Amino acid sequence: MPLISSKGVYGLTAMHELSKNTNDKPMQIREISNIANIPQNYLEQLLSKLRRAELVTSVRGSKGGYHLARNASDITVLEILLVLEDDLKIADNKCSNPILDIFFDEVKEKTQKLFELNLNELDKYLEKFNENLHYSI
Repeated sequence: MPLISSKGVYGLTAMHELSKNTNDKPMQIREISNIANIPQNYLEQLLSKLRRAELVTSVRGSKGGYHLARNASDITVLEILLVLEDDLKIADNKCSNPILDIFFDEVKEKTQKLFELNLNELDKYLEKFNENLHYSI
């Protein structure tokens, strides 16, 4: 069972695209869908959920679309995933093996730390992507 479903992956992808939008124009669903390769109907559902959670705002009309409700540096990956996934569980109970309990505690701690990244901090993975691209050429 995956920790993060397609809802979380697509929603985080859409939020990342919105965070890269540098002009004052809202991004339309069609635009986000095309850039991020997310089915438009599915994206509408995700953005609606993110709007109710006050992570995005919407502008109605032909020139309408979506903006982040706050600065990208103030929105964490965890916050987005909790809205879309309802709950994130790695292991929700202790087992009879104390060694594995310590292991799962460490996994939770490291995962929590990763999910505390904000949308702006995701750009650090661009460097890793470029490094990998360089090595594969």
